[in-house]
Amino acid sequence: MAIDDKVRIGIIGGSGLYDIDELTDCEEREVETPFGKPSAPYVIGNLRGHRVAFLARHGKGHSILPSELNFRANIFGLKCLGTEWIVSASAVGSLQEKYRPQDIVVPDQFFDRTRGRISTFFGGGIVAHVSFAHPLCPVLSGIAIDTATDVGATVHRGGTYLCMEGPQFSTLAESNLYRSWNMDVIGMTNLQEAKLAREAEICFATLALVTDYDCWHPDHDDVTVDMIIETLQANAKMAKQIIADLVSRLPVSRECKCVDALSSAIITSADSIPMKTRTDLAPLIERYLS
Repeated sequence: MAIDDKVRIGIIGGSGLYDIDELTDCEEREVETPFGKPSAPYVIGNLRGHRVAFLARHGKGHSILPSELNFRANIFGLKCLGTEWIVSASAVGSLQEKYRPQDIVVPDQFFDRTRGRISTFFGGGIVAHVSFAHPLCPVLSGIAIDTATDVGATVHRGGTYLCMEGPQFSTLAESNLYRSWNMDVIGMTNLQEAKLAREAEICFATLALVTDYDCWHPDHDDVTVDMIIETLQANAKMAKQIIADLVSRLPVSRECKCVDALSSAIITSADSIPMKTRTDLAPLIERYLS
């Protein structure tokens, strides 16, 4: 891919966010990866003068369960397109009274309650351990918070996103336990994306769009899809506005630690890495092995 053809900005849309209204001159692009196919073709177009790739996380028609998502293909495909920034919009339940339906939380931490999901590009003869103490890009998250504030959203800075397996919603016992752990919001998708984006040296931020109070709240003790749909639509409208404004605020160059996350992470010596693995992971690792 030519340098001029790079798509620096990636948008991942979750439940309720299946397109970007202002995206123009659109084309669908299939990207083959060593990990299989992404959830859907990337929709590449212009958003207020910036080239953007949009991916519907759950596929066309929302046909892929959270546990079925090919997270590796989704993030690797964006890396192959030249993506440096990913904004991931996701529906979440609130675990705290202060986060109300239609609010937006831009978390700064994750807690993993998934089971057996593959969340690394490495293996197959190469070992790497990236730093993940601060799992979301502070620069991109800060821009997202400022943009959301400016467009009139009720936005909360920081918080912990608990990533559950799903697809069922929480039991009351689970919801109360997570609250006792001081978790803030609960969703089913963003943690694996963040881990893989860090390995791919892509800046990553989450727009956590609150749809409900999970089941701990006395007024929301039985979360249903019907309950969530109306709020999803309002959240999606606001998220689209934030994303459209945000793309023009991104700096030309990146100076955060995401840029070289692999610089001291790869343990395996270059001459011990199988050629197939080296070829497959070239977009991630080649600059550290030459």
